[in-house]
Amino acid sequence: MGRHSAGHGASLGTGRRHGHGAALDTGHRTGNGHRDGRGMPHAGGPVRRRPPGWTLLGRQLATTPGALWRLLGWSGVEALPALTSGLMVSAAVDRGFLAGRPGVGVAWLAGFGAVTAARAYAARAGFPYLAAVVEPLRDTLVERVVRSALARPHADPAEVARLTEQVESARQLTATLLRTLRGVGVTLVAALAGLALLAPAVLPLVLVPLIAAGLLFARLLRPLVERRRAVVLAEERLAAEAGRALHGLRDIQATGSGDRTAEALAATAGNSAAASRALGRAAALRSLVVALGGRLPVLAVVAASPWLLGGGGLTPGELLGVATYLLQQLDPAVRTLAGTVGGWLLSLAVVLDRLATTSGGPEPRPAPAAPSSPVPPPATVGLRLTALRYAHGPAAEPVFSGLDVTLAPGEHLAVVGPSGTGKSTLAALLAGLLAPLDGEVRVGGVRPHLLPGPERSRLVALLPQEAYVFPGTVRANLCWPVPPAGARPSDAQLAHATALLGADGLVARLGGPDAELADPGALSAGERQLLALVRTYLSPAPVVVLDEATCHLDATAEERVERAFAARPGVLVVVAHRISSALRADRVLLLDGGRGVLARHGDLQVLSPLYRELVGHWLGSAGQRGAAPFAGHPT
Repeated sequence: MGRHSAGHGASLGTGRRHGHGAALDTGHRTGNGHRDGRGMPHAGGPVRRRPPGWTLLGRQLATTPGALWRLLGWSGVEALPALTSGLMVSAAVDRGFLAGRPGVGVAWLAGFGAVTAARAYAARAGFPYLAAVVEPLRDTLVERVVRSALARPHADPAEVARLTEQVESARQLTATLLRTLRGVGVTLVAALAGLALLAPAVLPLVLVPLIAAGLLFARLLRPLVERRRAVVLAEERLAAEAGRALHGLRDIQATGSGDRTAEALAATAGNSAAASRALGRAAALRSLVVALGGRLPVLAVVAASPWLLGGGGLTPGELLGVATYLLQQLDPAVRTLAGTVGGWLLSLAVVLDRLATTSGGPEPRPAPAAPSSPVPPPATVGLRLTALRYAHGPAAEPVFSGLDVTLAPGEHLAVVGPSGTGKSTLAALLAGLLAPLDGEVRVGGVRPHLLPGPERSRLVALLPQEAYVFPGTVRANLCWPVPPAGARPSDAQLAHATALLGADGLVARLGGPDAELADPGALSAGERQLLALVRTYLSPAPVVVLDEATCHLDATAEERVERAFAARPGVLVVVAHRISSALRADRVLLLDGGRGVLARHGDLQVLSPLYRELVGHWLGSAGQRGAAPFAGHPT
């Protein structure tokens, strides 16, 4: 029996969603109101309000407060040139060059150069903290997109790819905005503080137009975000409609609907172009922000300079310092905020909105904490599946539908079935790694998927086909995970388990339990399975699930392992790799079509033609290999 894909049923469903009618729908959806096939608003109509993506960003930034504060601290160091530039230029002119002391003037300018060097160092020192803020954001968004895609088995791969690109865009935009805003914002505040220290009389001439520019920028921000969102939605709609048309090109040709589809695509493209033009017109208004906040203060100071030099009490050096603040700090900061930052801010707002909307499935809730409890005695732990129903997604065909199984404490069950019938999925449900959609899985009266990981692993031990072996000592691999204090297997227990399962020769060849296993990849697949089987045997779990965990062992070694586990106290569930596993079990569960037939091996051969076919297939395969079909059993 080969391995099967857990998502087999889902992939069949995906294939059925494409094909006839996919492109014919295009002509009917364009211009039908304001929505496309994915629920997106039409760019030419009123834009539907969406949940803000800023909540997503704010929640993530709140998880890295330390890095944010350190980043702000280095930004303060970066702002030193903005704070001191006008003051130092004023001192260099008044106390140095105009006073006939050029050396003093040069010294003041050299001091400004030193402050600028400190700014360069601070910019470099702040980058690790910027990364500490941005990289977790990227990881969170990727996890959100992946979870959303896995919850929708028929999700369009192109849509998932676009969302992945948007995650990277969000990361880059957030990094760029934080890097720019911390410099521009702190520079603006520092420049105003320097102006207040140098020439308080100039502040009204600067603050009034600057406040007006800030109010205008805030007023323009919302319509700019809405129009930018309309552009993104229009582009996504155009890509989706074009993709559907190309995918159903044969249907379009067969039905003679080419002209109608072309007209629909042209209309969609026209809507996209109109949205881009509307954004351009709105963005042009940002030039007013630059004129008000950056240029008007300079003109006001130039116009008032005769009064400032006379009745205002400013010296030539102070006036030159004011000009330095305005031309070198204030005007560039306003232009950056209104232009570059304004554009990035719009893009980030739309990208976060799209991610919050398109991957906005329910957030996974952590399992409720359960108090640590002792492992129940294996003689008291049974296993029961009641009306079990499970599917890999809301639209996928059920893997199980109404499955009922009851195992008494100490019972040995073999699970068989054709590839794709859900054997590994059943193993994951028994181990609590998956939660049933309906019905119950109870192990010793407990639903395992509700337990925290450590408690769950102490109740059910699942060993998959690919055995996990890690660099470290052999003992660490055999006794992992580390059990509670006082429960670590003794040397005698370790030696007994390795001998019982036939792994003692392997452990001796590796150098003993305390030998270092530097490269697990140097072991064969069967050797890794043996080490993992010993580890599982030594676990305290009263229920063991072997999901083809002996497939790389020969028939004799497999029989030895299964007999050892069957003699171990507790329930044993084996996803069978050979028919001999079914012969050794107390009962056999045959999976087929979402349901199961539970009976003894001999009874199942009478009850199920499918089981007889599987047995014949196994026997034929064993005969072709020249091996005894049932080692240790009469045929």
